[in-house]
Amino acid sequence: MALYALGDVVPTVHPDAFVHPDATVIGDVTLAAGVSVWPHAVLRGDYGRITVGERTSVQDGTVLHCTEWHPTVVGADCVLGHNVHVEGATIGDGCLIASGSVVLNGSVVGDGAVVGAGAVVSFNGVVPARSMALGVPARIREGHEVPAGSTLAIVEKYLENITRYRSELRRLD
Repeated sequence: MALYALGDVVPTVHPDAFVHPDATVIGDVTLAAGVSVWPHAVLRGDYGRITVGERTSVQDGTVLHCTEWHPTVVGADCVLGHNVHVEGATIGDGCLIASGSVVLNGSVVGDGAVVGAGAVVSFNGVVPARSMALGVPARIREGHEVPAGSTLAIVEKYLENITRYRSELRRLD
């Protein structure tokens, strides 16, 4: 895994977390137990702090960054899909941030919410708990409540992947 200190600031990775060898984690980043960070994801804690909660999956190509004013905080049991960009935002527990979506500075995504694929939650946006945000710019889908625990099956699959990748992944070149 590519872990980098930035000056005196060193990432904190729980022993039960998994960072793929082709992912990059820099600076003020904390990964809790059961976190998985997949190929080509970049977590760059240079201007502030990034915290990722237990059992959260940060999938391929995802970028987590922060600002001097806004840390990036991702809750437990979340799924950050492929090529997601979260910058200086707070993501509650049990959220799905679907592939290709963007959540920008000062935004808050409530517990159990879904940000749909390709959606953009602009600066200081709010996605209420268990709601669904779709489109560019993201708008709340009225009358729809995301079922409680909707990310848990995906979370469990990625916990299984941690075990599989630790035992079976090998480089062939």
